[in-house]
Amino acid sequence: MYAIASSRLLASLLALGAFVAPAHAQLARSFVSAAIGNDANAPNCSRTAPCRSFQVAANSTLPNGEVTVLDPGSYGAVTITQDISIVNDGVGEAGILVSGNNTGATINAPGAAVTLRGLTIKGIGFGGGNGIVATAVAALNVENCTIRNLDGSGLGISLQVNNTTAKLAVTNTIVSDNLADDILISAIGVVPHVTAVLDRVSLYNSDFGLRAFGTNGGGGEIDVMVTDSVAGNNGTAGIKAESVNNGGQTTRVFMLVNRSVASFNGMAGILSVGGSASVIVNQSALFGNPSGGWISQSTGSLFTYQNNANPVPGSAAIPLTPQ
Repeated sequence: MYAIASSRLLASLLALGAFVAPAHAQLARSFVSAAIGNDANAPNCSRTAPCRSFQVAANSTLPNGEVTVLDPGSYGAVTITQDISIVNDGVGEAGILVSGNNTGATINAPGAAVTLRGLTIKGIGFGGGNGIVATAVAALNVENCTIRNLDGSGLGISLQVNNTTAKLAVTNTIVSDNLADDILISAIGVVPHVTAVLDRVSLYNSDFGLRAFGTNGGGGEIDVMVTDSVAGNNGTAGIKAESVNNGGQTTRVFMLVNRSVASFNGMAGILSVGGSASVIVNQSALFGNPSGGWISQSTGSLFTYQNNANPVPGSAAIPLTPQ
């Protein structure tokens, strides 16, 4: 009887244990804190026992989960390989400091949707690399961020995909003071479609503010929408659409600039370069650029609805009739 009772008790305990979560497991929501965080808390970066770095917290979070910032601090560079969000919703600066030609946030997550919100990514010299570099992602969303002073390769936000479709959305974000491009959208290989939407984005004091670049490959297209944004004080141009054929099938680049400003740039407010590149400008202001506003190079096309401030008399812009 004792043996039977013991067996039944053991079976009951095992059955109950099946419903008890292990003491340490990945969470759908992880937390980071500069004040009390400790990476030794991983893989369970809970609200009461948060981790210290973005990387450890991201590695400890389930796919489709979220890393939440609890207080201001510098949280280190991060490489993202899955669906995830890293979110700071107003607790103070959540920073990533970049030096030695490194990258603040590297995204290599084929098929994933990644969101970065409320972050500051800043180069601190010594070849202060790049801000955000995405080489494989289905959708990258950058919201309420500041990305600046990258002086290594010097790219603020870079979406450079090869043989894949991707989407980029940048909202209410400042990208400035970088060596190369504030935002670079590039596609090579067999690229079906890359789309980007910039809304309330400020692009200052770099070589190019925004550059959409399609090089030779398997065709496809890059479509970019810019609205309520500013590209100013950049060394070469505020905005550039460029399609280059180096012997392969050219990627088409199309851009619509709406209710935006491109001013005080070194060469031009807006550039369109290459036979498969075209830009439409609507209700925008182009002022203080040496060319007077926009120019068109190498058979690139520029179109205007004739409702922009400071359009260039006799320029290569082709007038459109509003419908």
